[in-house]
Amino acid sequence: MTDSPPLFAAREPVFPRRVSGTFRTLKWWIMGLTLGIYYLVPWIRWDRGPNLPDQAVLVDLANRRFYFFWIEIWPHEFYFVAGLLIMAGLGLFLFTSALGRVWCGYTCPQTVWTDLFILTERWIEGDRNARVRLWKAKWDARKWRLRIGKWMVWALIGLATGGAWVFYFADAPTLAQTLVTGQAPFVAYATIAVLTFTTVLLGGFAREQVCIYMCPWPRIQGAMVDEGTLTVGYRDWRGEPRGRKHDKAEGDCIDCMACVNVCPMGIDIREGQQMACITCALCIDACDDVMAKIGKPRGLIDYLALSDRPPESLAERLAVNPIGTQATGDAVTMAAEGAPAPAPNAAPMPILTRADIKGWVPQPAWKHILRKRTIIYTALWAAVGIALIVGLFIRPEIDMTVAPVRNPQFVTLSDGTIRNAYDIRLRNKHGEARDFHLSLKSDETLRIALEGRDDLIVQVPPDSTFLQRVYVSARPQDAAASDDRTDLRFWVEDLISEERAYSDTLFFGKEAAQ
Repeated sequence: MTDSPPLFAAREPVFPRRVSGTFRTLKWWIMGLTLGIYYLVPWIRWDRGPNLPDQAVLVDLANRRFYFFWIEIWPHEFYFVAGLLIMAGLGLFLFTSALGRVWCGYTCPQTVWTDLFILTERWIEGDRNARVRLWKAKWDARKWRLRIGKWMVWALIGLATGGAWVFYFADAPTLAQTLVTGQAPFVAYATIAVLTFTTVLLGGFAREQVCIYMCPWPRIQGAMVDEGTLTVGYRDWRGEPRGRKHDKAEGDCIDCMACVNVCPMGIDIREGQQMACITCALCIDACDDVMAKIGKPRGLIDYLALSDRPPESLAERLAVNPIGTQATGDAVTMAAEGAPAPAPNAAPMPILTRADIKGWVPQPAWKHILRKRTIIYTALWAAVGIALIVGLFIRPEIDMTVAPVRNPQFVTLSDGTIRNAYDIRLRNKHGEARDFHLSLKSDETLRIALEGRDDLIVQVPPDSTFLQRVYVSARPQDAAASDDRTDLRFWVEDLISEERAYSDTLFFGKEAAQ
């Protein structure tokens, strides 16, 4: 009986080397943009009028509101949040189907904060070689000084991260002042402490372990990608056999390990598709830099799809003499995309017929992105987005909910009148108080009265709800008094905007007690 493989491997520390290039620059810009949005948005002001918060983005748990610039979401409108979550899921499916784990490599919070922590680590301890030497060195005064300095900077980043988070749930300037003076609620300090600890733990120490063991997305993404998905890959038919330049290897790969040394996950992309790869494309930048130095064209490691791989028989022949495309009559000489020209003393190129290359034509990137699957995801994503926008524009500014008081179902007054009671909650979304007029409509004769009021007008405070007890009665001679139940509809009208809303319910008569 063989032993089962271990489910967890002890962590081997990863020390990514600094790299520059197109994708690294893109990651710097995305990191700066996302961190700037996260840290600065709570401080943006937005005037909504008197008696309303002036913070642009605010999750007001006390008053059960979510404010996003000019949009205000009430508790009963949680379907907008559900719609945004659906859009986020469809967007993740779309990008994964088109470009693999591009979300993980560029905009995932774990990736962004890990990049930030690695940047500070490199700034304090040096680049890869210096950090490796420090890791292996004994714990002397210098090592303690560098490590403590790094951990202090990490703690400050974690503190800023936790502090920025709590500012989304209260007025940022007010909460900041109370935090400094020690007057903030305990839950604010506890939240900041927990987020500081988890930020340092996940971004500073766990790093790639979070992506490999904690995050479920690497295991789910297999259902989202197919042979047409663009992911970071290695053109082995061009790079193999690999070896150092002085070994006169026939492939372009000189086995310099640059792609491995810059990888934040510590993997070798030349071994093929791997669950740990987050498609950050830093290995592309590293390989392109090496290819430029040795006079080879870029693209040995690149964004490519499995469908772009040539057949095995063709790949072997392309690896022997990879040169540019040439056609003479029915004979065709063809090479992999980006293949270099042969050396002057190279062996003659074997002639490949059109039958050899039939079925292998690498597609341009836009054809990989605009496929049936991605078009369907885009259409679904757009449909949900349009539905949410339409819903925002057509949602009413006033609303009402009716809760019949059914204990008892009805009351018989001294003159034989049957009376039902209802609790009506009126909702005013305007920034100022509004007068609401209540009325009812029914096929039978019914009368309405408001508790504590002589008329049918209720003033509802701005941006709030108001609970009003309403009585509906039927005289003894009215049919509704003796019937089992009667349909009725409550109407409410804003006397300023003339906007109306209604709610249907039932009136119970004597027969209901039988």
